[in-house]
Amino acid sequence: MAKSTAKLGWIGVGRMGYQMAERLLDAGHDVSIWNRTKSKADPLAAKGGKIVNNLSDLAGVDILFAIVSEGKDLEEVYFGKNGVITNAKGKLPKTFVDCSSISVEDSAAIRARLKEHGVDFVAAPVSGNAKVIKAGRLSSVVSGPEASCKAAMPLIEVFAPQGVSYVGDGELARICKIAHNVMLGVVIENLIEITLLANKMGVPRHAFLSFMNNGVMGSMFTRYKTPALVNLDWSTTFTPELLRKDLDLGLALGREWDVPMPVTAATREVLQSHFGAATLKSNPEEYLQKDFAALAETMALAAGMKLTSENKNVPTGLES
Repeated sequence: MAKSTAKLGWIGVGRMGYQMAERLLDAGHDVSIWNRTKSKADPLAAKGGKIVNNLSDLAGVDILFAIVSEGKDLEEVYFGKNGVITNAKGKLPKTFVDCSSISVEDSAAIRARLKEHGVDFVAAPVSGNAKVIKAGRLSSVVSGPEASCKAAMPLIEVFAPQGVSYVGDGELARICKIAHNVMLGVVIENLIEITLLANKMGVPRHAFLSFMNNGVMGSMFTRYKTPALVNLDWSTTFTPELLRKDLDLGLALGREWDVPMPVTAATREVLQSHFGAATLKSNPEEYLQKDFAALAETMALAAGMKLTSENKNVPTGLES
């Protein structure tokens, strides 16, 4: 792909955003970057990133990307006291591209407000985590005005080379991402469940998961979660709180559209028990910032098991 001459803006360099912006810089793109904590963005200057102090400094770019935690955070960086729109000096970016996971309602409200300013809004949530980005396996789903989506897709493919799917106008990409994360919750809960069953009956976790990963039920997700479940490494990729939020969003859509989701509802209740179990830890808040796969410890307690690391060097499936 020929390098775009567009000036790009980027908001948010958390676990995901940093590496996504870094891929754009490594590909030679002109990227201006803002983060609430500026020091976290500063290392990207060595890659050619233009680190700005104010959100208003991003108003002159052609396409503005963002990846934040919640809808209220996105609303703040766009329309808040110090927001891009609020303090824009001169021409606004033609297109805002948001890679966050937010609700359909929040996305629609933001889209409507941007339209008042003549700005197209592209919803472009992604599938994966920081390790997936590093391996070049991130993917994305996009929706919004077709012309703006098609113009942004080659840029999105730089950090999501596994594939970018255009699914239509409006908030359809949000619906796809919520459905995706609902499945994430259901799969991790069931994967833990069957792993504990096999483990309690005498099968080492690394051996059972190797069998699963080599079979028809194996996936990129089951493979890259295997080291965590084998060695109890809860380094954060996605927190239980964020997963609970997405399960709630999915269940709300199911109720609104009269789609029964009993498996999702059961998964949500199992996940809720993890929040209760966390209160028994010496530092519950810190524990709940660990990876959502730590749910394995809570489910093990319910099974009368005390998990210990198997200390096995197992593949993630993301190795080059």
